[in-house]
Amino acid sequence: MLRLLHTADVHLGARHADLGDAAAAQRERQFAAFKASVDLAISEQVDLFLVAGDLFDSNVQPKRSVERVAAELGRLAKARIRSVLVPGTHDVYDRSSVYRAYDIATLAGSRPQDELIVVLTPDHPWIHLQALDVVVHGPCFPTKRAPYSPLRDLAALEVPQATWKIGVLHAAVAIPGRTDGDEVVVTVEEIAATGLDYLALGHWHSAQVARTKGITYAYAGAPEAIAVDQDKAGKVLLVTLDEKAGAHTVHVEERSVGRTSFARQELDASTIGSQPAFIEKLKTQADPDLVLDVRLIGVRPDELDLEPEEVEAALKASFLKVRIRDTSQPALTEGAIPSAETITGAFIRNVEGRIADLEASGDTMALREAEDLRDVLRLGRLLLAGHEVTL
Repeated sequence: MLRLLHTADVHLGARHADLGDAAAAQRERQFAAFKASVDLAISEQVDLFLVAGDLFDSNVQPKRSVERVAAELGRLAKARIRSVLVPGTHDVYDRSSVYRAYDIATLAGSRPQDELIVVLTPDHPWIHLQALDVVVHGPCFPTKRAPYSPLRDLAALEVPQATWKIGVLHAAVAIPGRTDGDEVVVTVEEIAATGLDYLALGHWHSAQVARTKGITYAYAGAPEAIAVDQDKAGKVLLVTLDEKAGAHTVHVEERSVGRTSFARQELDASTIGSQPAFIEKLKTQADPDLVLDVRLIGVRPDELDLEPEEVEAALKASFLKVRIRDTSQPALTEGAIPSAETITGAFIRNVEGRIADLEASGDTMALREAEDLRDVLRLGRLLLAGHEVTL
């Protein structure tokens, strides 16, 4: 039996420009998730710890950040858990690679002959870990964009015989129309031809598992969300490979290590009394680790004056991130319309007639203009009724 922990896309040192003042806290969450992954590997007594690329968000890293990573890998080494890392597309193995600038194994207190911490490179794309009876393949390139599929020659490589054959790769599995612009792409057919028992993938930030012709391949996803729309991040994979009566089996189990949580809500605008009441309602869910995404739907009352940016600003200290999207529509006129001889009656008839024509056309630009005119209608009704309106 061989047990391993598979992680990838930790993206340590990410800038998080979208988070503003919360960026530093999210970087710490990412490191905490990496540490939690190490904790899990030790508590589960796995044999092998795999990092399938993009451990770092870029090759520009201060030494103290690399030392923090090395200290965690050193904890694994002390527990006699071997680590195998491959570069990704963010920490690509080019001339400026963080893996060239720093000897992570040495920083962790490991010696090359120990084979406890191994970084696979274009010149050394595989390793035979005799103690575990496994060959680990980590094909990668010295450039961000692959000149050809990294799996092209894998099956033909002459490597020592071993019970287990594992692949560690940072790449996208080809999806027509979606992965055409990705730097490194492999196909399901190429995976099927490798003869591997398990292929540990990095690049996609959501955990997912698949099989092709007896080969299990999986994305661990990011152990902590890198962007505030990655609501399926936060996992690592525990993988158990077993051999019974000459047949190999692979069992993959998701485990949560990230702290960031996500909540999506739809609220009917007609149920909101005022902007202050709306803010107080959302504050009841306050959580510094929560990304809250609220979409307003339905028909908005004329009297509801709500500015999404102001709501987000008021809730900024209560959540990791708040997004308010107002997709509600101002109401058309209810009840009897004043006489066309009056200003109010003429205004309502004119604007509602234009809205009806635009909405009937079905044209995208016309529908956008109709949305604007609904706001014009709402504001006009308020002004004609004597209300004060802030534009």
